[in-house]
Amino acid sequence: MNEGRHLFDKLAEQLIAQPNVARGVMFGMPIVKVNGNAFIGFNKGNATFKLNGQGHADALHVNGAVLSDPSGRGRPMKEWVEIPPEESSQWEKFAQLALTYVSTLPPK
Repeated sequence: MNEGRHLFDKLAEQLIAQPNVARGVMFGMPIVKVNGNAFIGFNKGNATFKLNGQGHADALHVNGAVLSDPSGRGRPMKEWVEIPPEESSQWEKFAQLALTYVSTLPPK
């Protein structure tokens, strides 16, 4: 298992200790969801975060961060930001921002 996936799994285990948070799969990638809505995932070695507002802008300023395009067809998902494992020290911060944001969305 690569280092990025190991770090993602460790973060996911911390997150699922919170109420209404569980692991799952979306678009073939491992995710963590709250109330049935995905808020973080792991895609092609990077952690992905569903963010809005200032958190989204801040995430895009992280070295190596890009809008997530899980299909690889040049159609990035506007709210999802991928952050590489070289910047994993910031993953927990963005995971908490994503959890806070997605917790406000209607449950699935």
